[in-house]
Amino acid sequence: MNSLPCILIPAIVGILCGILGYLLGRLGKGNSNDEVTSLRDDLDNCNRMNSQLRSDLERLRAQGNSVENKKPRTSPQAFKSPSIETELVFDAAFAKSVFGKKVNENDLKIIEGIGPKIEQLFKTSGILTWKSLSETSVDRCREILMKAGERFQIHDPGTWPRQAKLAYENKWRQLKDWQDTLEGGREK
Repeated sequence: MNSLPCILIPAIVGILCGILGYLLGRLGKGNSNDEVTSLRDDLDNCNRMNSQLRSDLERLRAQGNSVENKKPRTSPQAFKSPSIETELVFDAAFAKSVFGKKVNENDLKIIEGIGPKIEQLFKTSGILTWKSLSETSVDRCREILMKAGERFQIHDPGTWPRQAKLAYENKWRQLKDWQDTLEGGREK
């Protein structure tokens, strides 16, 4: 009688370990199959996209070559040297005579509607000069104001790039006359 429990206990433990091992194996196998299938699908998609891009590139190259062949040939003398954009020189004396106060170069606060905090926002966004502000779209200006929070969203940057262009071009009289018609940087 003593021998029955000695045989029964290891048998039960063996059966339980077998069942547990089977279940753990199935559990791990199911996840890895899903992952492998997902990765294969991603790889197939990338390969399809790659072949599509290669065919598009070849088609565009062929189109480019056909356009090149249709262009009239020009002699080397016909080429002009590239134009060099000259930087405008800031005229502080003229700006002071128009505004009646000292104007610092690239001071964004000279723009009607821009104060110290908005100037700092724009400088943080990489708009450091009148020229860069003049080349910035009104939508980009609005985006900068929107990201800064509610208190800046009430401002209307609709005229700021044009004002900045006048400042950059030293058209101080035009800028001052126009600003006299604006209300907080907005056209009436």
